[in-house]
Amino acid sequence: MTAVTQNIPGQTSRKKSIWNKLWEQKYLLLMSVPVLLYVLFFNYYPLWGWRYAFENLDTKTIKTGADWIGLGNFQWLFGRDDFIQSIWNTLAMSTINLVLGTLSAVLLAILLNEVRNKGFKRTVQTVTYLPHFLSMVIVVSMAQEIFAYNGPVNHVLKTLGLTKDTVYWLGDKKYFWGLVGVINVWKEVGWNSIIYISTMTSIDPTLYEAAAIDGAGRFRRILHVTLPGIKSTFVVLLIMNIGHLMEAGFEIQYLLGNAQVLDRSQTIDVFVMNYGIGNNKYGRAIAAGMFKSVVGIILLFGANFIAKALDEETLL
Repeated sequence: MTAVTQNIPGQTSRKKSIWNKLWEQKYLLLMSVPVLLYVLFFNYYPLWGWRYAFENLDTKTIKTGADWIGLGNFQWLFGRDDFIQSIWNTLAMSTINLVLGTLSAVLLAILLNEVRNKGFKRTVQTVTYLPHFLSMVIVVSMAQEIFAYNGPVNHVLKTLGLTKDTVYWLGDKKYFWGLVGVINVWKEVGWNSIIYISTMTSIDPTLYEAAAIDGAGRFRRILHVTLPGIKSTFVVLLIMNIGHLMEAGFEIQYLLGNAQVLDRSQTIDVFVMNYGIGNNKYGRAIAAGMFKSVVGIILLFGANFIAKALDEETLL
């Protein structure tokens, strides 16, 4: 007869304590110390400055000590119609950038994934990646030349008969949000598509082969294999981007904006620069930044909660 041995918990195997696990991974922990110090110093230590959002801090009181005014700075901010408008401008441009940026990146990644000519594929990747490394000042300068009153865009539209009158792209506020979205897509579409391309390369090739055997064409394979394969990556990136909805940008709005489009171009960051730092009212500037950060955190956790409720991949 064969003896049957039973594993008695606590005798044959013992769970390692947390300290033993940390000791075994001491070298990994040691390598993470510089990153941890960087995050603590540059991301968490500045939070101590949030206390100035409740003080009357300016150039006069920055040395002698500012007076505590409680929610005075927040009352001043939300009492101004232009600050409320800057919130809507920020959310609108962030949403446009999120939708256009995500869709264009996924579409470009799918198209590149379907290309079989490696030389052409690498050329397209290089061309679309390069604008990411250009300064926003250069990008806006190029956009101002392209969309100028006598620029190439108006010339092409008139030549094709699509418009009779010259369009004042840079001076009509109804076009500003769209221009910001187009410029951001042109600059970042190649860079944003990298992670989707890398995710597509990890999809099991046998899934495509099985779909082809079942009679699925190229579009069907994209619909039923490629898109489900990048679903988890898409959800995680979407959660992260929703957490940055209050970050519509500063450079492009400040450089491309003018007096004619101020109602649409002024974001929270531009407002802070003009009315906070520009007028030496640092307490108001910190209060606006604090509001933006708190709303961003709420949006991040809200998006993560919804994704978890729908049984999707989550970030936290």
